[in-house]
Amino acid sequence: MLGNKRLPHPPIHGTVYGVLLNAQREWALCEHVMHESPYQSPPSAPVLYIKTANTWSAHDAAIALPANVPSIEVGATLGVVISEPNANDSLHVSGFVLLNDVSIPHGVAAQGFYRPPIKYKNLDGFLGIGPHVATTSQVPYPNQLTLEVRINGVLQQTVDLQTMRRLLPQLLTDVDAFTPLQAGDVLMLGLDVCGHGPEAGHRPHARAGDVIDIRAPQCAALGHLRNSLVQEAA
Repeated sequence: MLGNKRLPHPPIHGTVYGVLLNAQREWALCEHVMHESPYQSPPSAPVLYIKTANTWSAHDAAIALPANVPSIEVGATLGVVISEPNANDSLHVSGFVLLNDVSIPHGVAAQGFYRPPIKYKNLDGFLGIGPHVATTSQVPYPNQLTLEVRINGVLQQTVDLQTMRRLLPQLLTDVDAFTPLQAGDVLMLGLDVCGHGPEAGHRPHARAGDVIDIRAPQCAALGHLRNSLVQEAA
């Protein structure tokens, strides 16, 4: 508690998995690296990483940038909340939540795509989580949504979830083939880069003092995710 104000809590509780290179645009930008050593070929399965619980920030919470980090990347995406398997052991989805997968700016070419990007993505508070989970009936076609990213009220990116390489059914099948998901886990649909403007080929950057808003205009049930950025003292 802070004074008499009750601090918000994220509406999720399981393990949160991110997916690298699921956007067509980012795949195309990085494809040349996939044929170089040590990989020699593109990944055939989804490339996953975990956003550990220390990264979670609730809607309206401030996210702190380390003193030596001047800016962060905004990673707007939709999180899929997993429910109990059905009688055929098929994965079920219980709902969806807006996410902001915050990262220290980095490139796949420098990081590689078989090493978890922990040092860039798993800092305290580096995952903004929407205020509530929308049900599957409220979000019947998740890959048909677009997400809008505004920084200080200015539209900086539109993420078209229909352009993901693996749409939700295939993504769930492919992930579950080698990493069984549990009820309560959250799987991101993927991140994209900007297609035009000064940030083309990159995710939007934001700095201390900025306010980031993410929403899906076609789906009021998801609400909107807002986080402000502050700078830690040196």
